[in-house]
Amino acid sequence: MDGVTVLFLAGGLFFFITATIGLLRFPDLYTRLHATGKGDTLGASLILLGLGLYSGISTTTAKLLIMMIFIMLTSPVATHTISRAVYNKGVKPWVREVDG
Repeated sequence: MDGVTVLFLAGGLFFFITATIGLLRFPDLYTRLHATGKGDTLGASLILLGLGLYSGISTTTAKLLIMMIFIMLTSPVATHTISRAVYNKGVKPWVREVDG
């Protein structure tokens, strides 16, 4: 069980790190929001699943699952709301310029 727990925790850490790299490397707000929204949701879910496996069947596991469901519901909604508000303010998405 500890090996599976470590895999879930390492997977969550991987998604958090890749989301952070995406935040630093992507060119505009929309792609940065996409990277951090996906990375945070999946990273937090994997870490909470790993912690739930580590704690076994208990009320702590139930609380962790409730937290995971809450994050999976609110993070995409918050990301969409932020990007929609920025789009309505007139911020245009980044477009690659083609030489030619």
